[in-house]
Amino acid sequence: MNMQNLAVMAPPAPKGMEQMQLPVVMMRDILLKTIFRKNVENVTEIAEAICLPSSVTQELVDMAREQKLLEATGTLNANSGNEMGYQLTDAGKARALDALSQSEYFGAMPVPLAVYREQVKRQSIRNIQVTRDQLTNAMGHLVLPNSLLDHLGPAVSAGRSILMYGPPGNGKSSISNGIRDALGDHVYVPRAIEYAGQVITVFDPIVHTEIEQEPEDPNALRRRKRFDTRYVMCERPTVITGGELSLDMLNLVYNPTARTYQAPLQLKSTGGIFIVDDLGRQAEPPQALINRWIVPLEESKDILALQSGEKFEVPFDTLVVFSTNFHPNEIFDQAALRRIFFKIKIDGPNQENFLKIFAMVARKKGMPLDEAALVHLLKKKYPEIDNIYANYQPVFLIDQMISICEFEGIPYQMSPELIDRAWANMFVKDEHIVK
Repeated sequence: MNMQNLAVMAPPAPKGMEQMQLPVVMMRDILLKTIFRKNVENVTEIAEAICLPSSVTQELVDMAREQKLLEATGTLNANSGNEMGYQLTDAGKARALDALSQSEYFGAMPVPLAVYREQVKRQSIRNIQVTRDQLTNAMGHLVLPNSLLDHLGPAVSAGRSILMYGPPGNGKSSISNGIRDALGDHVYVPRAIEYAGQVITVFDPIVHTEIEQEPEDPNALRRRKRFDTRYVMCERPTVITGGELSLDMLNLVYNPTARTYQAPLQLKSTGGIFIVDDLGRQAEPPQALINRWIVPLEESKDILALQSGEKFEVPFDTLVVFSTNFHPNEIFDQAALRRIFFKIKIDGPNQENFLKIFAMVARKKGMPLDEAALVHLLKKKYPEIDNIYANYQPVFLIDQMISICEFEGIPYQMSPELIDRAWANMFVKDEHIVK
């Protein structure tokens, strides 16, 4: 994505306190708590700590001074560009401690939920148009039939829900990751958002990958902050969950010690992808999980609840990819299936594509191909399993043969005998174990 597009998407920095749309007492208390906890003294340091422009920070400092909560130290610090230093008065320290007892949150000023909604629209996943070339390049390490890309391309470009189903071991997870790679641009993630005076932290370094910013030019002061630094510029996020996903993980997480909330997984994935892998392996039935997603998928909004029980709406701007080894009719009713926009079957490869994958993996791993071994594999072994091929099998078989060669101390090679030994580890023979 070019810098011009990023500029269009970038959240504009607030120009004054009146533009902040936050409760004045909340802003003042976060200022005091941050000064108390971080021991910052001048406006530049304080602005950096609360992620606001210096002009807005100065307004907050002046207000706190008028309320006798801050005082000037009367010293100009040469190491800080001769800026005036400030410190908490006794009343300011008392107010900071009182505010910390109500909420431990300090640092970056939160973004009001209403302001965040506007930013979500600017960088919506549904604004992205993915081309066939982008998708093909992102899936370059996979051998996929063209017909699959024909279905996948429009699904990704629509930014709507996708259900991928089919037998295990055929790359549904790899395809999900390829979709993520095809998006390839950036979004702005708020460090925290505010609703009804409550702080909800959103930016999570485990989920979000921050984009390194170019060093700032100290001489170009007017261009110093290119966007609202209450946000972090990140790659479009991807949240991947599997069998561990529970309905509780889709609710706000309240920290009773800090008295703040943490955004649930689907809110952290805003502007990106939420992958539910291995659907059907969770403790909750798939139908219950889908029912939880019905309103978000249909109305592009989610409903969350505070500790008080108060419910409120947040944007739902996420490409949801469900992946399952079950047939959809086994795990969903028709009403649920109607709400999933695209249903794509991921089948095993045909023999021709299987051989392409096998040759590609062998070349990558330095394993020479052997005609007698391949004939043995295709004519003797695969008929035992009704010639059902899977994408994972070439990697499995070649890795097994490599392990055998390394153990025997012989050069990498394949032969009918090595194929038999590798095959024996791919399937477990049905037999009764006497206990």
